Order: sequence, then C-alpha cells, then structure tokens
Amino acid sequence: MQSNSSLIDAIVEQIKANTKQRITFAEYMDMVLYHPTYGYYSTQALNIGREGDFFTSVHLGTDFGEMLAVQFAQIWEILGKPTPFVLLEMGAGQGYLAVDILSYCQQQYPDLFAVLEYIIIEKSPGLRKVQKEKLQDFEQEITLKWCNWEDIENNSIVGCFFSNELVDAFPVHQFTLESGKLREIYVGLGEYPNFIEIIDEPSTPKLSQYLELDKIDISYYADGYRSEVNLAALDWLNLIGEKLQKGYVLTIDYGYSASRYYNPRRNQGTLQCYYQHKRHDNPYILVGQQDITAHVDFTALELWGESCGLNKVGFTQQGLFLMALGLGERISSLSASQLPLLEMLRRRDSLHQLLDPLGVGNFGVLLQSKGLNNREATQVLKGLAIPE
Repeated sequence: MQSNSSLIDAIVEQIKANTKQRITFAEYMDMVLYHPTYGYYSTQALNIGREGDFFTSVHLGTDFGEMLAVQFAQIWEILGKPTPFVLLEMGAGQGYLAVDILSYCQQQYPDLFAVLEYIIIEKSPGLRKVQKEKLQDFEQEITLKWCNWEDIENNSIVGCFFSNELVDAFPVHQFTLESGKLREIYVGLGEYPNFIEIIDEPSTPKLSQYLELDKIDISYYADGYRSEVNLAALDWLNLIGEKLQKGYVLTIDYGYSASRYYNPRRNQGTLQCYYQHKRHDNPYILVGQQDITAHVDFTALELWGESCGLNKVGFTQQGLFLMALGLGERISSLSASQLPLLEMLRRRDSLHQLLDPLGVGNFGVLLQSKGLNNREATQVLKGLAIPE
C-alpha cells in the first residue's frame, strides 16, 4: 500500500505556502488524519475493527456500551432526572457505541430513554455518514442530532460529555531538546514525495507553558530527548467547559500521568502509527493510509480542566471501572447460561479482553464534573466505587 498521492500534494502545497517552507507536526498530523477529502478518517472510515487498522473496546461486543449506560443512568438520577438529559458523544467512530448505549437505555431505563437527547460531534464526513446509517432506527424515538461545536450554545448542556479513544487522535506538536533548550520539530520538503524534519524555535510559547502546567522541568533532560505536547486537548477542554452547564465529562483512552509520560527514559515520546494492526513509529510513510496516535497526558487534562471549571471526580483504569459497573457479574453468570459452549467461550474471552490489564483494561478513565451542588458532588459514581 502506497501513500495517498493527492494528500501528499495537498501537504506539499501547505508547506510551500508557508514563508519558512515548513509546517508544525501538529499541522501535518491534522492534514494526514482529518483532511476533508483525503485524510485517513475521511477515506479509511471503515478501517476500524478486527479487519481494519485497529479495534477498540466497542468491537468486543455490546457490553462496553451497556456498562456505560449503567453509569449514565446513575448520573441522570444524581442530577435530579433532568428533562432533557443530554449525552454528547465526541468522536463516535462507526456508531457502534451509540447503538449499544441507546439500545440498553431503551430496554433497561425507559424513563431515561424517554427524555434522552443524544448529540454526536464528529469531524469526519465519512464517519458521520456511517453513524447516521447505523442510528437511523432511533431517529423516530429520541432527539438525535449531529452538531459542530459552534452549533451548541454556551452553558446549555445538562448531562454528560463522553469520548472513547478520541484524545489520542488529536494532532500533537513534537519537540526535542538541544543544549537543554526546548526546540520544536517541524515538517519540511525532502525529495518528492518525501518529507523531512526541521528543528527550530517553538512555534508558540504554549509548548513551554504546557510543560510548566505539568510541572515538568526538561532543562535537565538529555539532548535528543523527544516527546509530544497535545495543545488540541486543552482547546477541547475549553470548549467542553463553555458548553456544559451542569453534569459530567467522561474520558476513556490510553495514556499516562505527566510524570510517566515525560519520564526521561521515555526519550522518544509516545507517537505511534497503526496499519492493519501492525504498530510502528514512522508517520511519514503510508500517508493517509495509516492511523497516527499519541498517548494521553491525563495530568494535563485534570489540571487544565480545573481552569475550565471542570473538577476532577476520579481517575481509574477501565478494567476496574467496568467491574464496578457490573461486568464481573456478567462473567460469573456465563457459566450458568444456556449458551452453546463455543459461543459462551467466545463471549467470556471478549469480556476478559475488556478487563485485560495488558490491553484496553489498562486504559485510563477520567471523570470530571461541573455545576454540581454539595449533595450531588458527594454522590459516589458507580464506576468509581471500590469493590467490597
């Protein structure tokens, strides 16, 4: 599989249009993933799942979405059963998670389902199309809509913003160290169709401000140390803080605390590429044909969230979160089920994968809140409850 030549041409034009003949890595990654015509998420929208480039918890069955529905039902109760109750999914993939959540709410929580408003914010036109096809059966049942951020009024949402493996796909700036000084890694033109890296002064003081937020002093790090800064994640939190009047933010993704993310021994950062389930670290090949991601810095989300009015409720691992919501009972009840042996074993394997500490079970789960009164703020969320 070759790079997408039309996308390469578009990136080349962008670089040539810059007076310094370069763009930031964040600009490069944004074009590679999100160019409206040629980007990975526009052209490879169906390459998610077991047959594609990567798969998520959603592709292991309906249980993940159903457990989230259990948590959302409790959140609705904590907030006093508001009408409407908004679930706002950011980056909804192929729509499977939305289907699983809505189906379970319809079956198990009809009172909640009756007042539910489900909003999806999706950057990819290709994925929007897939989502609308998947969710068409619900359009007559509930208020279901696709929005851009600017469509949502400030301070208007009562409910829960949530995302699963979204923040890792935000375009990141890359930096390195030279003589103890922060330098940014830019993308320039090599011999067509190749790109080269150019190291120069940072494009914005926000890079060093981000590291200060994380209390990371890189002046003592070895020259050549390299990592990423996700400024887009902070902009995203700003938007959530503006739009959310009262409720919660649930973020599930793979990542680390700042001290682990920027450990001096992790000296090549966390950027990785996925093509047909194979992982490597070269973002300049298979341009437009592969996914590019970076781990999430949860410390930055927590600290910046506070400045946006989003208070940290708790942080845990996905495996513990799902167990607290009842996944353990589902595993226990399998042995007593009437399922054929092969199907039961398959299902048990899927449930165990959701909990696997070496896989998605180790993903971080961050919960933040805004606008809660004292009574609401003291309620322990089921997913954060410590098993007895």
